[in-house]
Amino acid sequence: MISIPNQRSNAAVVGLGKIGLPLALQFASSGFDVVGCDVNQVTVDLINEGYEPFPGEKDLLGKLRSSIDRGALRATTNIPSAVASAETIIVVVPLYVNEHGEPDFSAIDSATEAVASSIGPETLVIYETTLPIGTTRNRIAPILEHSSGLKIGEDIFLAYSPERVYSGRIFEDLRQYPKLVGGMEIESAARAVTFYEKALQFNDRDDLVRKNGVWNLGSCEAAEFAKLAETTYRDVNIGLANEFATHAESLGVDVYQVIEACNSQPFSHIHQPGIAVGGHCIPVYPQLYLSSDHSAEIVRTARSVNRRTPNRILSLISDVVGALQNQTVLILGISYRGGVKETFMSGVFELSDSLLQKGAEVTVFDPIYTDDEIREIGLVPGNLESDPDLVIIQNDHTDFRGLDLSIFAHAKLIFDGRNILSESGDARVLTIGRG
Repeated sequence: MISIPNQRSNAAVVGLGKIGLPLALQFASSGFDVVGCDVNQVTVDLINEGYEPFPGEKDLLGKLRSSIDRGALRATTNIPSAVASAETIIVVVPLYVNEHGEPDFSAIDSATEAVASSIGPETLVIYETTLPIGTTRNRIAPILEHSSGLKIGEDIFLAYSPERVYSGRIFEDLRQYPKLVGGMEIESAARAVTFYEKALQFNDRDDLVRKNGVWNLGSCEAAEFAKLAETTYRDVNIGLANEFATHAESLGVDVYQVIEACNSQPFSHIHQPGIAVGGHCIPVYPQLYLSSDHSAEIVRTARSVNRRTPNRILSLISDVVGALQNQTVLILGISYRGGVKETFMSGVFELSDSLLQKGAEVTVFDPIYTDDEIREIGLVPGNLESDPDLVIIQNDHTDFRGLDLSIFAHAKLIFDGRNILSESGDARVLTIGRG
């Protein structure tokens, strides 16, 4: 008898950013032949040559080179040709909001049109981009059907499964968290479950209400809702923590001591206050939620609280040091959070702009950015030896935690916006939430 090897399944991943590329590598390591698609030629070339197009993702480089060497992954800018032979297509292109909190669907629409132009019968399409509730059914499905001439649920299948990972530890998170899935109808959901059960592996967790793995939530709307609910909860929680911090300052109370005490009881899960909420997720997704739930006052209020926190901090600083005009200020941290080279909606921009408006001289320092990179994003590079009048810690890079504050000999105030200097013993340190 002749032994016939198992046929490898073909998958296409549209969007090779900080989520899409790790997903493509995860699928490749699980036995799929994967074509990755991206509009950026430089990104595609780097991937095909075995170089990571962005730094900081654990295990990405090793998995990339292994997948390229085995022929399990290739990248292209030609989406139609890539999806033509794919049995499963995963779309994870960005969705942003404008200054008014309104979603910009241009990248999603363009990718969907490109997919629809070459999609074949029996293909499963899954969107992983975080979307406003109802987008898969009411926006994406009509484009797919109109441009392909194929009927969802009969000729092709459409599901939604939100990414739930954290930059810097994506491969770990893929194993740790249940994969949520919803479909346009029963068959689409079932096919998406089957795909992810082949593509992902999961850690055992005894803290979950059911076994860790692929969780079928039924509808696209339920899966979209779940992603927005879990991220909006975090923004609301941080907003509450920031209000607690404000009140603690007025009372002369240490809010971190209060939060620690509260969280010792299992029904309390208060987050930490902070100088700013940044990144692609927490400041953005509540606005996506609000786009379908216009009556969510708690969500809207929390977003407002977090948005104005940087300016509240500057008022707090002014109360201590007086007028900021002609003061030299060094902001530590450009990234929106420690350990990640990403500036999207980082608090550094509002802090710098507000300080400049008050007449301060502002420089910024971040150990993972070069001076040229800092200039490219419109900021003025500084250094730890500049001996400024005021220091503001904007993110919690590990390098800042062990900082020798004696190098700031003439600084009147060192504002700790991330509670990382609590044991410094330096009387000049003022921490958000400590009266």
